[in-house]
Amino acid sequence: EVQLVESGGGLVQAGGSLRLSCAASGFTLDSYSIGWFRQAPGKEREGISCIYSGDGRTLQSDSVKGRFTISTDNGKNTVYLQMNSLKPEDTAVYYCAALDRWPACSLGDVGSWGQGTQVTVSS
Repeated sequence: EVQLVESGGGLVQAGGSLRLSCAASGFTLDSYSIGWFRQAPGKEREGISCIYSGDGRTLQSDSVKGRFTISTDNGKNTVYLQMNSLKPEDTAVYYCAALDRWPACSLGDVGSWGQGTQVTVSS
């Protein structure tokens, strides 16, 4: 059974940093595509950063490019999202997801979801 468990969310001031982790089980990350999505209050869920663990290729949304970095540790079967220069508009529930194909970073490409972790950025 595929399981994805996020951690690392919390409350941070604008300009600060957080690192989210997504621990995968039931499959190995090698040659899998994993993405980070987020859903802000009153908004649709969106893909923000995705990675193909086989070769490290990434896709980033314009809203986070240059501030967020996605990476994998295949030995730990874990995906990370390093978030720097956080803004109040980054406040959302962040979800990790296993993708069905590559290149891909959209809702329609998701095969399995994690439970989500809340990130709140205060101004």
